[in-house]
Amino acid sequence: MHIQSMISTHPHVQGSTNDALIRAVEAAYDCAATCRICADACLGEAMVADLVQCIRLTLDCADLCASAGAVGARRTGSNEAVIKALLEACADTCATCAAECDKHADMHEHCRICAEACRRCETACREAVETITPSDN
Repeated sequence: MHIQSMISTHPHVQGSTNDALIRAVEAAYDCAATCRICADACLGEAMVADLVQCIRLTLDCADLCASAGAVGARRTGSNEAVIKALLEACADTCATCAAECDKHADMHEHCRICAEACRRCETACREAVETITPSDN
């Protein structure tokens, strides 16, 4: 990904990056794609009726991760409170999605891979949250 290099060249950043936030943005985009692919793979399984909750949670997770990544990558202006809230929601959703995918990981490799991506994203988001202090503006 080129997120680190792109953000570091942003005129409002001037090379001073929040590396934990960048790792969270990268993990969120990766997790969003992985969750979408997992949901599609679940739809292709013969036992799709048994995977309805997994599909729902992976799609929810994909949407939250995509939003957290997009908002976290914006550097013009500031909205730390929203970034922090999105990262917290993303981490919580990733934890829930990973737990659901773990239930199917023995039977479906795509669920195992998705659970791993969700756990990486959860960790990255929680680490980034610790670096963000919303202003009182």
